[in-house]
This record gives sequence, structure tokens and C-alpha cells, in this order.
Amino acid sequence: MALDPEELFEVDSDVPELGGAVLLHYFEGFMDAGAAGSTLVAHLLETHEHRVVARFDIDDLLDYRARRPMMTYATDKWENYDAPELVVRLLHDAIGTPFLLLTGPEPDRRWEAVVAAVRSLIDRWGVRLTVGLHGIPMGVPHTRKLSVISHATRPELVTEKSPFSRVQVPGNLSSLLELRLGEAGQDAMGFAAYVPHYLAQGTYPAAALNLLDALMQSTGLAVNASELRRSAERVNEEISRQVSESAEVAEVVEALERQYDSFTSAEENLLVSEGEEVPSAEELGAELERFLAEQQRDH
Repeated sequence: MALDPEELFEVDSDVPELGGAVLLHYFEGFMDAGAAGSTLVAHLLETHEHRVVARFDIDDLLDYRARRPMMTYATDKWENYDAPELVVRLLHDAIGTPFLLLTGPEPDRRWEAVVAAVRSLIDRWGVRLTVGLHGIPMGVPHTRKLSVISHATRPELVTEKSPFSRVQVPGNLSSLLELRLGEAGQDAMGFAAYVPHYLAQGTYPAAALNLLDALMQSTGLAVNASELRRSAERVNEEISRQVSESAEVAEVVEALERQYDSFTSAEENLLVSEGEEVPSAEELGAELERFLAEQQRDH
């Protein structure tokens, strides 16, 4: 017999009225190019007071041997265990509007049960909109304006359309949650920030900043982005410095720029341009990716 989904979590007894709030969610473990989603989550938690209002029973959801939590050994004893948490936090934006943030490792099992549990919380608190956030690697240069694509349970919620028509990707809890909410007639959407694929393995704050801009535009939340903007500027300056020090790498970036400009001017898919022979994004970016990785090791 299926368990009551509410058995998967515990809720704080002192949660204020939240009718009409937005619920953001980010699960660690799925694709997040440039650490776009995790960087935005860290920014939200660093710039807003917050408290846990719901906590999931993580022991029933994770495969610890697949993702072993870190433990600290000090001289002659075990000093600390970095226990994983899947929690919902309550935050307030710059003008006092409450919103919710569900974060933690993506569960290894019982996805449908977790979705049902989240739906229960949405109903309990009167959440009006659920939003997922992450980054995706794309064949685009860092010197051009990077897009954020959106998808949603209703066409009216979509702000930036995807260049893809139909594609199959590995399943993930964030997407399943959006799918099930749509089937239940509830509003949900997701944002995916473009990240130059040669920067996908590092932290690229500009993508997180783009996610935040899209989030504020769609939800009406007001978040101070000044520190995130400064981080993006510092990283972009360092990337530009590294590229400028190598004529060979600068040539690779210029080739990506020509490809990008050709595709966008023709209003074609960023990944496919029929009839035009240009190097693939993977070919053009491989050398740049190698160069930047070497630079990071040297510093």
C-alpha cells in the first residue's frame, strides 16, 4: 500500500500565511552548466534571511554509496559529518514578499512520492507558481549576450522559447515535478541559462545573473543582484584576460562569434545552420576549453 506523501516530510508548526507565494526548486546532481542554478541559490541564501519550514526524510531517498557525504577526521577522532538535507526554506525578497526555496540533493529513489509530497506542500501553502532553475551548455561564445530559455505548463507563462523542437533527455526530478504539476492543472515553469560549453565545468556567474533577471521578470520578486553582478564582471574580465594572452585561443573565440552571428542573423537554430559549412561548436571549443583548464591549474 502506498504511503501518505506527507510521511516524507516534517513541517514547521509556525509557518505564516503564504497564499500566492512562489516556490523555487533546485536539486543538486542533474545538469547545471556553469553552476548557474547552484550559484543563484547560494546568492539567494547569502543575501536574504531564511529559515527551514519543511524537511524531507532524506534517509529514505538517497543512495549514500553512490554519493557519499563528506566526513571530517581530526587527529584521533571523527569530528564532523556533512549530513545531506532536502529542505524548503522561507525567504523574503527586497520588498518583503515571501517566497519558498526547495533545495538539496536530487533523490535517487521514490521520485513520484517526492513529487506528491511537494504537491501536498504546494496545496498546504497556496503556492501560485513553481519554478526550476539550471544551466545548460551551448555552442555560444561568452562575448555575446546569452539567452535564458523557458518552458512551462501553460504557453502564457513561457517568456523565451527554446531553439529545440522535440528532444529526449535523461529524466530528472525537476522536470518530472513540472510535468506532474501541469497534469494537475497547476502553474509551473523552468528556466535554463545558456553557458558557453567551454566554461560549463566551472562557475560562470553571468549565467546565474541571467537566471535571476528572468526569474524577477516572470515572478515579480525583487532581489538585489549587485554582488552577483560584480562576480560576473570579475569572472568575465579574467576570461577575457586569458583569451587575450593567446592569439590561437582568440582566433577560436572569433570563429565561435562568426558562427553565432551567422546563425542569429539568419534566425536559425544556434546549433544548426543548413547549407553553411562551419566548424562544430565542439571542435571550436575543445582547444579553448583545454587552454582555460590549463590556466586554472597554473593559478
